[in-house]
Amino acid sequence: MASKYQENERAKAVGLIKSGNQVFYGAKAGKKFRGDNRAFVLYDGLKNIYQPIVKDVVDYFDKNIISWWGGKYPTGHVLSSQIACLNHLFQIRNDKIAVLTIIKNISADFIDVFQIDTDKFLPAYIQFEAVSDYDYLNEGQPTRGNNCTSIDTLIFAKHKNGEKWLIPIEWKYTEFYNNTDKSIEDSNKKKVGHLKGDEAKGKERLNRYCYNTKGRLMDNSNYLKTLKQYRNSVYFFEPFYQLMRQTLWVEQMIKNMNQETLKADNFIHVHVIPAENKDLLNKKYKCSGLDMETTWRNQLNDQTKYQIVTPSELLNGIDSLKYKDLLNYLKFRYL
Repeated sequence: MASKYQENERAKAVGLIKSGNQVFYGAKAGKKFRGDNRAFVLYDGLKNIYQPIVKDVVDYFDKNIISWWGGKYPTGHVLSSQIACLNHLFQIRNDKIAVLTIIKNISADFIDVFQIDTDKFLPAYIQFEAVSDYDYLNEGQPTRGNNCTSIDTLIFAKHKNGEKWLIPIEWKYTEFYNNTDKSIEDSNKKKVGHLKGDEAKGKERLNRYCYNTKGRLMDNSNYLKTLKQYRNSVYFFEPFYQLMRQTLWVEQMIKNMNQETLKADNFIHVHVIPAENKDLLNKKYKCSGLDMETTWRNQLNDQTKYQIVTPSELLNGIDSLKYKDLLNYLKFRYL
């Protein structure tokens, strides 16, 4: 079932496609997605991307061995948050002044940004689908974009106190979540040796993040509150499951800075969410009885480490003449 905001954004996009509006560059829609032909899925996924960045985006993903959401190529799904993130931020990634401008919208205490050299191809001041050099979360070898905890967007900045900060950014568009408890989830029934009701996936997750003898990540976290019981806890319901893993990820990046390429002293975790997405922001979550922000802040030992901004708030102040075409595209496409 779709949320009201998701339905509105889908209807808006379908209307733009049918009208031939230039934001979709004449793309045709109706491609099969999850078993049915969908009016909100473009046949040509490249036309889902702001055209001036298409070649560089494709090269960036290909040469840095990054997975696309949903397949081997850019999705034609017009509500993709991965595509939305790229459309908003990819063009400014080489512009130091622009990147510094957007992180000052997070905190005025940032005074510089650094190129992220863990991108072997097209390194710049913003990285997409970021992972650590080494596995600290018991997930196996980090692979960008799938099968491990990765960060939609990462910025590496200098604080006015001289510290180097990681700024992991999780980008949301029309997402909203049900009440699935990932701590008790069953394994895939087709997997040999596992039966429905065995909670195999849940047990694996609990062991990986909570009870693994290599570190007991949750108990030893400085930023996440320790619980007596993690099974059925807030940490295993979305979107908090994702936020939990990303917090552990950035904490481990800092703890293991001596062996990481990016040597950081501190961090702030940023959630980019449209203010209109009330089904994500204002839902009373079954696991807490509270809205999203309150629920998550209640799990943090230091609430200054988490901040929510809207896409427009994040881009506020970038050069409106230099990025006139981009800003117009974003206005018609997303606002």
